[in-house]
Amino acid sequence: MKTALLFPGQGSQKVGMGKELAAEFEVARRTFEEADEALGFSISSLCFEGPTEELTLTANTQPAILATSIAVLRVLQSERDLSFDVAAGHSLGEWTALVAAGALRFDDAVRLVNLRGKAMQEAVPSGQGAMAAIIGLDAEGVTALCNEARGDDVLEPANFNGGSQIVISGAAAAVDRAVAQAKPAGAKLAKKLAVSAPFHCPMMQPAADRVRDALADVTISAPTVPVVANVSAEPNDQADRIAELLVAQVTGAVLWEQSVTRLVQMGVERAYELGNGAVLKGLVKRIDKSLSVSPVGGPADIAAFAA
Repeated sequence: MKTALLFPGQGSQKVGMGKELAAEFEVARRTFEEADEALGFSISSLCFEGPTEELTLTANTQPAILATSIAVLRVLQSERDLSFDVAAGHSLGEWTALVAAGALRFDDAVRLVNLRGKAMQEAVPSGQGAMAAIIGLDAEGVTALCNEARGDDVLEPANFNGGSQIVISGAAAAVDRAVAQAKPAGAKLAKKLAVSAPFHCPMMQPAADRVRDALADVTISAPTVPVVANVSAEPNDQADRIAELLVAQVTGAVLWEQSVTRLVQMGVERAYELGNGAVLKGLVKRIDKSLSVSPVGGPADIAAFAA
């Protein structure tokens, strides 16, 4: 039976995440200490104690989620017989997957996603960009909606999350037009999201440039298992492709539904979602019920884990 590790992205964060794990397992505690040292500030305190408004700042959220997921991974590796054949992650989670597969060093990844978060936040002035979830239209329908509502602005599908949920991203005025036109176009629901910037669209190009420059200064190794890339929904095991895929992801759509379908095509029947919450389990269930996903985030999940 083939096994995948799945890693969540932004939206999975919660104050208190990783706290019990670090209290019970030294390897988890050391992981958070390593993240603190890499960043030069206490991301562990934000994870364990908050406050929420600080944890949810994009530049903090990204390294916090990555560190929590890697802490879970390291505990499983030290306490249980963990083996896996492929890894994947949702947006930020792709970076975590690359750490899990040995392609990126943990300390480099923590610093890079902190920079990525800052760069994404600063790429577009506040209020000029927006995102919205469109429910009940397929990919073709959402693409047509974006084409109709775009005008002279930027507006693109950004996240193909599965279960007829597609997130669009772009200029605030264009997103507003799309939300207004969605139900007449056949959508069941169109709702603007409480996000601070229009992620995964061409407006993020300044952030992509900064990520490219930063990646040029780090060592990237060949992953020990293939990592399914968000922008292609295809497994990659080549070190020299990783940087370009991560840079493209900043402005490109997250093909999560297509990635899950690809995992199933590869013969994956079981997956573990490592980190806080069970967001990906819910998404996968809507895409393909044949893929069983078990969330692993705290000591109780470690105790119940059966490889």
